[in-house]
This record gives sequence, C-alpha cells and structure tokens, in this order.
Amino acid sequence: MNSVSDPPAMTAEPTGFSPLLQAPARLQIVALLSHAQDAEFQRLKDVTGCSDSVTSKHLSALAEAGLIRLRKAAQDGRSRTWASLTRQGRATLEAHVAALRQILSGGGLDGVV
Repeated sequence: MNSVSDPPAMTAEPTGFSPLLQAPARLQIVALLSHAQDAEFQRLKDVTGCSDSVTSKHLSALAEAGLIRLRKAAQDGRSRTWASLTRQGRATLEAHVAALRQILSGGGLDGVV
C-alpha cells in the first residue's frame, strides 16, 4: 500500500501539460494575452517583473513555439514591440490549465493515498 510519503513513480506528464509554460513569467504572459487583443512589451515586462533581456527571451521562446505573434510598430517616435496570442497559443494555454487542474485534483493517483 502506498502512502502520501511514498507515491508511485510518475514518468509521464499529464496530457496537455506544456513544459514551455512552466516558467511563471511565460505563463503570466500567455494568460494576460488570453484576455487582451495584444499587449506592449513594457506592459508584459511590468506584469512579469522581469528585466528587459529576460522578458525578451521569454517572448522569443513563445514566438518560436508559435504561441504568440510579435510585431514592431512606431509609437511616440519609438519602435515598440507588441505581442498577441495565436490560436495555437490559446489552445496550448487551455490544455495546460486543464492538465494543471488534473494534477491538482489528484488525477491519475486513484488508490495511492
């Protein structure tokens, strides 16, 4: 009989879990964009509390994976970066949240405790 202190080995991630969204800042960015048409770099930086370079790296990783779209636009005489969530990004976020809910509900641990 297994106990909470001796759980079974879990080798597979729940269906829909996205390792790319494990980083809290990336999850914050995608979650914010799921409620907005787009967001400017500075807003995303403020929400995550990351430096310019770290925010840029997170945005690049999300864009390379196809979860967000980046565009540059001039505003107030300066080039600004705007991000928006893609359909793939929305689907990935929804699947990731469902996987987290499964984890939190003890999904897959029937009879363990």
